[in-house]
Amino acid sequence: MRNKAVAAPVAAGCLLFASQAWADKPVPWQTGMQAAATGIMDEVRWFEQYSLWFIVPITLLVLALLVVVVLRFRESANPVPSRTSHNTVIEIIWTVGPVLILLFLAIPSLQLLTAQLTPPEKPDLTLKATGNQWYWSYEYETGETPLSFDSLMMKDSDRAGLGKEDHEAYPRLLAVDNEIVVPVGKTVRMLVTAADVIHAFAVPAFGIKIDAVPGRLNETWFRAEREGLYYGQCSELCGKDHAFMPIAVRVVDQARYDSWLAAAGSNLRDANRALMASIDGKKTVDVAANAAQ
Repeated sequence: MRNKAVAAPVAAGCLLFASQAWADKPVPWQTGMQAAATGIMDEVRWFEQYSLWFIVPITLLVLALLVVVVLRFRESANPVPSRTSHNTVIEIIWTVGPVLILLFLAIPSLQLLTAQLTPPEKPDLTLKATGNQWYWSYEYETGETPLSFDSLMMKDSDRAGLGKEDHEAYPRLLAVDNEIVVPVGKTVRMLVTAADVIHAFAVPAFGIKIDAVPGRLNETWFRAEREGLYYGQCSELCGKDHAFMPIAVRVVDQARYDSWLAAAGSNLRDANRALMASIDGKKTVDVAANAAQ
């Protein structure tokens, strides 16, 4: 009886994680960062843990000093306040100490910032993202006929027509009608701009976040190391629908990417259906086809 009681929640947990394993997105009560899908995000997560070794002791030290000051130097314990103006040793400690701490934080921080903005090699793919009020437009620079399309937040009423009725894989307010599709293990250069006001292109699992500024072309890059569906959002307040312009990136193997790219130029919707069918199974594309009819 005990084994059955344990087996039930374990099986439910396996089903839960099985449905979410390929889609990185925020989860309820999340306190940490999303799992890393790129080497840069691995470094970001390392730097977060590294900085905590400084932040936590400093916070506890300041708290301890506050408690000591409140208890030891309160008016009832010290009716005649001290007239000490300075202490040379303390002055040296609180000058040299913060300088050393800032150096230990600044050096890896600047190294990480440089890595985020400097591709390690020639990009395999260049993709331009343009922020609009309130959606994203994408353009693939493939050397042949460029592929371009808009990506809008998916409405619940459109789920059946798009074959995206799985709320775990395609969550409300994050799923879009047309995802970016990129090959796994390839360096993707992102050119980011805006058509109206300042937006920001951010995908947490990739460790990228860069402003989209009208009249300016900013550049970043990523190389996804595992396949899946990754979500981000505009991260710069850009108007009343700022919260409703999500970003979705689908990372697939090279063969699937090549097939999708070849078909997307002539019919993006059918190309997306075929790609989803090859990943999710034939049922997804059948549902979408039937709904479209």
